[in-house]
Amino acid sequence: QVQLVESGGGLVEAGGSLRLSCAASGRTFRSYPVGWFRQAPGKEREFVGAIRLSFTFYADSVKGRFTISRDNTKNTVYLQMNSLKPEDTAVYYCAARSLGNSGSYDNSANFNYWGQGTQVTVSS
Repeated sequence: QVQLVESGGGLVEAGGSLRLSCAASGRTFRSYPVGWFRQAPGKEREFVGAIRLSFTFYADSVKGRFTISRDNTKNTVYLQMNSLKPEDTAVYYCAARSLGNSGSYDNSANFNYWGQGTQVTVSS
């Protein structure tokens, strides 16, 4: 079992930066792909980005502004968000999937472990 805890959310002005953290329990976490998703009020959950080994993937809406990294010594994955826009306001979730799962990384249904989410609010 893997438990995920996000942190680092908050209120920031447009153009600012935040770094979200996703801390995990379980030694096997370091081998799991991890995705970041977000959900704004009244909208469906959407893909932000993912990391698998040293490879990263991003939604077009955040490409060039957001960066995912991981520190396996701390069992933590990070989402560095720069040049934030009001439309980035959402609850951000990290998710992990065990190695037996397959499917595209931009589909939340392909992830079986989820954190509780952290609120990010970007003011204009």
